[in-house]
Amino acid sequence: MKNGRIAIPSNGEGGLKGTRAGHFGHCDVFTFIDVENGEIKEVTTLSNLEHAQGGCMVPVNLLADNRVNALVVGGIGMRPLMGFRQVGIDVFHDDQRTDIEPVVMDLIAGKLAEITNDQVCGGGGQ
Repeated sequence: MKNGRIAIPSNGEGGLKGTRAGHFGHCDVFTFIDVENGEIKEVTTLSNLEHAQGGCMVPVNLLADNRVNALVVGGIGMRPLMGFRQVGIDVFHDDQRTDIEPVVMDLIAGKLAEITNDQVCGGGGQ
């Protein structure tokens, strides 16, 4: 990924040196990494919203509204995955590492695969 905004569901205060949350819908914050010409230009965070009212589409809309192009998850349910695809956000999968920075560097380098339908999980409510 040479240009765009990456979102990482994060624990605590997030940031490039932070750790990823196991379940994207219940993360504390999203860490945003803005990439230009294959280099990190800016790192910001955004608090997650409660998604009792809008269900699992709340984080989808939140990230779409914040111009996210790519999301890296350890796990995701089918409904939000379909939502991200509908709004044009590519969802990548890494369930091995919790550190944010190496996962971001691999995504920028093109080493992460997009999540496939057989990698989705049941989600938090099932």
